[in-house]
Amino acid sequence: MTGSPIWHPFTQHGLGEPIPLVTRGEGAALYTADGRRIIDGISSWWVTTHGHCHPRIMAAIAEQAGKLDQIIFAGWTHEPAEALARGLTAIMPRELTRVFYSDSGSTSVEVALKMALGFWANRGAPRHRILVMQHSYHGDTIGAMSVGERGVFNAPYAPLLFDVGTLPFPAPGAEQATLDALEAACRENPAALIVEPLLLGAGGMLIYPARVLAEMRAICARHGVLFIADEVMTGWGRTGTLLACEQAGVVPDILCLSKGLTGGAIPLAVTMATEAIFEPHFSEDRARMFFHSSSYTANPIACAAANANLAIWREEPVAARIADLSARQARRLTTLAGRPGVANPRAIGTITAIDVTDPRGGGYLSQLGPRLLRHFRERDLLLRPLGNTVYVMPPYCIDDADLDRIYAAIGEALD
Repeated sequence: MTGSPIWHPFTQHGLGEPIPLVTRGEGAALYTADGRRIIDGISSWWVTTHGHCHPRIMAAIAEQAGKLDQIIFAGWTHEPAEALARGLTAIMPRELTRVFYSDSGSTSVEVALKMALGFWANRGAPRHRILVMQHSYHGDTIGAMSVGERGVFNAPYAPLLFDVGTLPFPAPGAEQATLDALEAACRENPAALIVEPLLLGAGGMLIYPARVLAEMRAICARHGVLFIADEVMTGWGRTGTLLACEQAGVVPDILCLSKGLTGGAIPLAVTMATEAIFEPHFSEDRARMFFHSSSYTANPIACAAANANLAIWREEPVAARIADLSARQARRLTTLAGRPGVANPRAIGTITAIDVTDPRGGGYLSQLGPRLLRHFRERDLLLRPLGNTVYVMPPYCIDDADLDRIYAAIGEALD
């Protein structure tokens, strides 16, 4: 063996691509061991909201680290978790009264699926089928892969994945087909529908209208089918509002949150649920408890970071920053929209995306992907195209000069 023993995620080591050593971060930038300043155009995999090493969040982590580092959360509690639960129930829809902690977006989805199945089982009327949307992505654990798009991501693990009902993506002009398919599927009494509200991330930054999300929620409600909103990526302002569901006037039965929950500083996730979901698990019968945990459930240091993030949302003009970035992003997208080689320019909130025309075919394994990645890396930009889809999702603190560098590099790639 030569070089580092690290096996990196979503990395084909056989291609021998360089893996820069990052030594520190500040604001919208990362700094490497060889002295380069890298503009973080994707918020380090969509997690960093207020900027790297935000002083308030870093201070909260340091303070908590000197008090309590870790404690089992089964039958024990601590103030950072209690404060965070109070803060979340205050800022999220009032119907979501229960907060269950985990440690990543994938596990928050696993928790949501188990909550939904436990809801039906503990009511004495088991339901098992989950409905999903075409092109969706909910994580890389077994349950999360099962409710995501089937393809190159998970083909080797197909024997482990459970069967689901798949709805067509509500593409422009074909929205009714999705709603009709959901209506028909709901007549078969599935347990739940899980969706990424308004924006499918890893599936290609695909956007669909708020009215479709609202009608999907209404169909589920009419048929008594649980509605799970995976806002792991779309939450915390990415689509322009605290939750994407707000834009459709939708409140889910179960809500998954992670990524920006701590401002992106440290792993933490929550699955929030209504009292109706909690109630069937509440009993003197120990067999009806919710059987899920991880060793680091509600880690005190992570909860402290999340509390600092909530304080930033309460006390600083975060909504104004998001609106400003959304407008700046939209203006710059117009400079690319009419360029040769650009298809489907689109924007939602702080996110923009384009598809670069690839005559050999698009998708995640498009041959353009590695070429685009190399192009951006050589220009000191952290942009990670999804195949031939180039998207920009920076921290909310990014300035105009850095945004201009990003869009200039995209323009150069098109040339």
